[in-house]
Amino acid sequence: MEEALVCPLRANCDMVIHSDYSKFLGIPIEALGMVYYSLLAVSYGLLVIFPVLNQPLVASSLLFATVCAFVFSIYLTLIQAFVIKNWCTWCLISATICGAVFAIDASTSPLFSALFSSIFLSL
Repeated sequence: MEEALVCPLRANCDMVIHSDYSKFLGIPIEALGMVYYSLLAVSYGLLVIFPVLNQPLVASSLLFATVCAFVFSIYLTLIQAFVIKNWCTWCLISATICGAVFAIDASTSPLFSALFSSIFLSL
């Protein structure tokens, strides 16, 4: 028997985290999130300690991981809203953090700066 997850704001986290959508390729979503956030923290920590590692390939890889996580987070939020029709507060907090990381990463990325500049200049 699985223990109930304590979920703030009277949301129904259990229904979400035990749904058919709680795994991706057989891996629990929460495990994927922990791996993503851990790798992100270690990567950015290493970049602070060793600035020489701040190379285009490293920055592009981190940006790619962030974009993938952000898109996946949007997908999971839409699943909560339209398929499961229940909310998990912890999932929404994670989605918000993921969105903030994406916004910060995108705002400092030369690739996104060029993309946004070309979009806004064409308006």
